[in-house]
Amino acid sequence: MRKSSGFAARGVRCALLCTALLLAPITAAAAPAPAPGSTAPGESPRIPFTQRYHAVHHGGIVRLANSAITCRTPEKASAASCADLRRGADGANGDYEMFYVDLDDDPNTYNSTRAALALPEGSEVRYARLYWGGNLRVGEQKPPKDNGRVLIAEPGGRYKEVLADTRVAHRDADGTDAYQASADITPLVRDSRSGYWTVAQVNVAMGHTEAGAWGGWTLVVAYENDREPLRELALWDGFETVGGRSAHRVTLGGLGIGARAAGRAGIVAYDGDRGARGDAVTVAAPGRTPVPLADPANPRDDAMNSTITDLGRPLAGLRPAYRNTLGYDSDVLDITPALAAGAKALTFRFTGEENGFFLGALFVQADARR
Repeated sequence: MRKSSGFAARGVRCALLCTALLLAPITAAAAPAPAPGSTAPGESPRIPFTQRYHAVHHGGIVRLANSAITCRTPEKASAASCADLRRGADGANGDYEMFYVDLDDDPNTYNSTRAALALPEGSEVRYARLYWGGNLRVGEQKPPKDNGRVLIAEPGGRYKEVLADTRVAHRDADGTDAYQASADITPLVRDSRSGYWTVAQVNVAMGHTEAGAWGGWTLVVAYENDREPLRELALWDGFETVGGRSAHRVTLGGLGIGARAAGRAGIVAYDGDRGARGDAVTVAAPGRTPVPLADPANPRDDAMNSTITDLGRPLAGLRPAYRNTLGYDSDVLDITPALAAGAKALTFRFTGEENGFFLGALFVQADARR
């Protein structure tokens, strides 16, 4: 078994939901509080993609995700209704007045959504990382000081504060104030396992601008299970702006993927507009022809199209389950055609239309060479 990660889970700690409202403290057993004198991670407008987790074992990667904001009313006469949009009609966030999705019964949260974690029976969680992000400047301006904080509740549990445990991406330009943060929450997921997880207080602005409001969260979970094939499992993350005439490449190295292997890749991205052609992704093994990544839910020339999907189908277990997430993408796509000869590395090439999008995370699950 080969593994190249050793990240301490320090992102979850005890908190008060709102000190002014005298709420009971929320205790997280997942990790201790930071040591005295420690400081919160800094911010960068760009974070190059680097490896977060890599292991070879029997098992796989599952992910759950949801958006934090949706439309309230159209701002253009030609725009589809919000009801049609939630069922999957075309439409971009800049065409709507946007408002929060808030499913919980807690008056102290202004956004909250859920998704189901479904681990195969007999699985052991090896690594779990939560990503969240959004646009801070729309009809209102949210304070960047809250970028590195979110709330999460495991199935049947109470909210726990999660603090970013690595540098927070934050880019204020081109009409948006975009960010992504993340934290290792492995102990919490390992103890709580399958069921509906709720994420709240994603720092995202509501209202209307031409750039539009967007935001959401994704939880990526690597698990071990002796009943499943031996697999290469790799998770990379960063924060890169993709768009215009330039392409962005991410190369995942150190792999041992077998010939004729089955594989899939997951992508987390922000501010992709459905119907704006030009967003595309290809993947290639060394010396091989790049293969476009596309399926019925993600067209070849509109790959970042505001969807949360799994191999061309809407991801099961979302509450709410909006088909058009208006600027939030968390998709898993089939990369098997690119693995015919196996691979020691995989290069993903991302291109974007003029307005572009923000790339936040990338993971791969593929059969290992025996």
